Amino acid sequence: MSGLIVHEWLEPTGGAEKVVQEMASTYPDARILTLWNDGHAEIDDSRVSETWLAKTPFRSNKAIAIPAMLPTWRRQSLGDADWALVSSHLFAHHVSFTDAKRDVEKFVYVHTPARYIWEPDLDARGNSMIARGLAGLLKPVDRRRAAEGANFAANSEFVRDRIRRTWNQDAEVIYPPVSVKAIQSVECWADELGPDDAEILARLPEKFVLSASRFVPYKRLDMAITVAEASGIPAVIAGSGPDETRLRARAAESSVPVHFVQRPSDPFLYALYERAVAYVFMAIEDFGIMPVEAMAIGTPVICGNEGGVLETVSHGMSGAHLQATDVQALREALELTVSLDRAKIRSHATKFDASLFRRNIESWTGRSSTNEQISGIDDYAQR
Repeated sequence: MSGLIVHEWLEPTGGAEKVVQEMASTYPDARILTLWNDGHAEIDDSRVSETWLAKTPFRSNKAIAIPAMLPTWRRQSLGDADWALVSSHLFAHHVSFTDAKRDVEKFVYVHTPARYIWEPDLDARGNSMIARGLAGLLKPVDRRRAAEGANFAANSEFVRDRIRRTWNQDAEVIYPPVSVKAIQSVECWADELGPDDAEILARLPEKFVLSASRFVPYKRLDMAITVAEASGIPAVIAGSGPDETRLRARAAESSVPVHFVQRPSDPFLYALYERAVAYVFMAIEDFGIMPVEAMAIGTPVICGNEGGVLETVSHGMSGAHLQATDVQALREALELTVSLDRAKIRSHATKFDASLFRRNIESWTGRSSTNEQISGIDDYAQR
C-alpha cells in the first residue's frame, strides 16, 4: 500500500523540510503534496505535486495566502495512495481528499499548531490587529479540523502540551530527525573545509561563544554577546537575516570582540561548533535542531528555561539551563558548560539521531519502510 506525504510548502532549507526529507526517504514510493515547491536539494521534484496556489502571487506572501489555504487543503486528490502522512505547522492537517472511496487513515506529524494563531506571544507575526482578528475566526475552524479523526504525533512534549491546550487532542511524541551519526562520522570538520572557509576559520579566535541561526529577533542571538561579555571572551554570530543591522549595532557596543560569519555551509557550521566553548540558544523553539547538532559535536549548550530545548539539553550533563541572565548567572553557566565531558555530550546526542525518527515513524504508522537504504542526510561521508 502506497502513502501520500503532505507538507505545507517546500523551501530550500529548514527544520520542517528535514522532517519531510526523512519521511520521503522512509517511504520512497510516496508522492509528496505541497501548496508550492520552492525547491529542496535532497527532495526529488518529480515526486512533488503542487496545488493551484503555486501558480499565483500567493506563494510569495504566506500571510495573504492564508484565507486561500483553508479551502485548498479541503479539495485534494489522494490518487492511488491508501493513507496520508502529513507534516503540519499551519493548516496541512486540514487536508481532505475528494477522490477517497472511504475514510482515509491520516497521520499528522505536528511541528506546532500555528503559533501566530494560537500563541502570538511566541511569534511576532501574530501581534498585528489583523492577525489577532483572523485568529479569532480561525481558531474554531482549526480545532474542528483537528477533531476529524487523525492520528497525531508531536515533535516534543512542549508541542504535545500545546496540542492538548489548543486542539483538545493528545499526541505521541516523536522527536525530529537530526543527522547526529553523520555529524559524528567526521573526525575533524575543520579539515573538511575548502580554502576560503578554512581561511575565515583561521582568522577567528581560538575560543569563543557561538550562536547561529537566521537573524530574526525572536532567536535572541544577541544573548551570545551578553554571555561572552560576562566571561570576557569573544563571540561568533553565524547566519544571515533581517536582524543583522541591530545585531551589528549591539556588537559595536560590546566589551568583547564579536565576529560575524555569513551563511556558513553545514561543514563550516560544524567546524564552528568544534571550536566553540559553548553554543548559546535562547530562542523559545518547539524543538530546536541546532542545539542537538552542537551536542553531536560535543559542544555544550547554554539555553533558556522554556521550550523543546529543555527536553534535549540535560542541565549539568550536556549544557546549562539559565534561570537568570545577570552577569553572575551567565558566568556560572559558562563555567559549568566548559567543565562538562564532551564525550558524554556526544553520546547524549545520539538519542535524537535520524535513524530513531525513522523507526518511530514506522512504528507509529504501522507501515514499514520499503527502502533499506540509509538516507543521504545520515551519511555525509558518501556525499
